[in-house]
Amino acid sequence: MKAASGTTAFGRVAFVGAGPGQADLITVRGAQRLAQASVVLTDALADPALRELAPQARWLHVGKRGFADSTGQETINALLVRSAREVGAGGLVVRLKGGDPSVFGRLEEELQAMAEAGIECEVVPGVTAALAAAASAKRPLTRRGSGRSVSFSTAMTRAAPDHVAAEAASGPLRASRSADTEVFYMAGKQLGALARQLVRAGWPTDTEACVISRAGWPDELHSDHTIETLGRASMLHAGRPTVVLVGAGARPIDAAQPPDTDHIPSPSKANLST
Repeated sequence: MKAASGTTAFGRVAFVGAGPGQADLITVRGAQRLAQASVVLTDALADPALRELAPQARWLHVGKRGFADSTGQETINALLVRSAREVGAGGLVVRLKGGDPSVFGRLEEELQAMAEAGIECEVVPGVTAALAAAASAKRPLTRRGSGRSVSFSTAMTRAAPDHVAAEAASGPLRASRSADTEVFYMAGKQLGALARQLVRAGWPTDTEACVISRAGWPDELHSDHTIETLGRASMLHAGRPTVVLVGAGARPIDAAQPPDTDHIPSPSKANLST
């Protein structure tokens, strides 16, 4: 299709967060965009049941998985541009990403490709895996008095282009102590290495750690550890998308130990004005 000016008329692209697990964790807006789509490019971790929300669309699988064969980023970018051209003005292409598109979802590269091609796009947020993992294990990521900051990191790094095998392209695993609660995505195959890096970063070996795999699914699992014993979780969570909580947000809720509120002034001591 050609626009009046003679330039190619593209459709729009919506980057939609599918949520971290089952189809009913997608947002209402995300479901609406699927219902409007002519083409859907979907990630490996999106629930196949989401296809029921877009039976009219042509579905293309462009999944990426750590340490496994994946669709190259340049290929995905080209498919997005081609699909937007094919649906034409008024059409919609959905790029369906597991979790939230903006959290370790390669969103930057794809937005850049859309900008370079002059394609209109929007980003529809989704529930990211860290929030689903914390909900699954009933671990508030922030705690009054002890957990005032949260950091998201990835245990998967890439130091080479997409065409290089993942094992050869994996960069060094890094861990820090920059927040009261540290959350690590894609950590399942590197739990032992993560524990060592956490100790090097200054975390005490008896610090609480919680490992959650397949958060948001009926078969989700979680196990409690310290940094010293974190590596023992590898077998239990093997082959499953895994999130690790470390620090204040990993601590189990203890009914016998109320939250630390000593630093919060009581109403009788606070300076109140009306």
